[in-house]
Amino acid sequence: MRAASLSAVLTGALVLSGTALTASSASAAETGVVIEKVSVNGGKSIVFGTSRTEKFTISATVSDDSGISKDLAFLKIDREKGDDYWSFHGEPTCTAVSSTTSTCKLTVQLEKDIDLPRNTLAGPWDVYVQFQAKDGDYYGGDWGTHPVKRRGTLSVNASPEPVSKGKAITVTGKLARANWDKYVYAGYTGQPVRLQFRPKGSDTYTTVKTVTSDSTGKLRTTVTAGKDGYWRWNFAGTATTSAATASGDYVDVR
Repeated sequence: MRAASLSAVLTGALVLSGTALTASSASAAETGVVIEKVSVNGGKSIVFGTSRTEKFTISATVSDDSGISKDLAFLKIDREKGDDYWSFHGEPTCTAVSSTTSTCKLTVQLEKDIDLPRNTLAGPWDVYVQFQAKDGDYYGGDWGTHPVKRRGTLSVNASPEPVSKGKAITVTGKLARANWDKYVYAGYTGQPVRLQFRPKGSDTYTTVKTVTSDSTGKLRTTVTAGKDGYWRWNFAGTATTSAATASGDYVDVR
């Protein structure tokens, strides 16, 4: 099993290299500790490119009639697939909002000299939470999954510029995504990408057609010039790769 190097900075948290304390779901259900809410990255997918400058948070709202202790507080998100394993985890900073309830937050800040997960680990990661009440009640267990994705990128070029009305416009571009194994962006092949158009003076893009990226991630199609406006590519994303939208390329139609 390949274990992650966990020397990434965890703001306000202690990085732990050991295995978290666990409890069976049955014993956890018998405690008075209530996990009221868990949020990872504000509900959005965690997306990593190749720069390793990203950060995200895991937060939880927890209650018990005796109040929540800071002892044993622990949050983790991890994934194992085959021989690959990765984990981000640590002790959150807990703040009491009442005599019974606390909010606990773990901020994970990547560093440029720390490895990224393997490509195989993109997808749903397991979320684990662990808390102890002041009277000794305890909860530790899995808390669903959250998507961790490779960052997608899109480029666009529409030409010629300007163009005569009724003539052909060629729109090209490339769909790529972060390769965590090699720290580069590589073409994302065989993916449906929407070509969209926004007329000059409008704020709304409309899909004109869908094109599939080729064996190197490149996109190419032709359309008929009708009016001035902006052309762009739009990718909806997948379970392993984030959505991406190119900035509009303006074409003057004369």
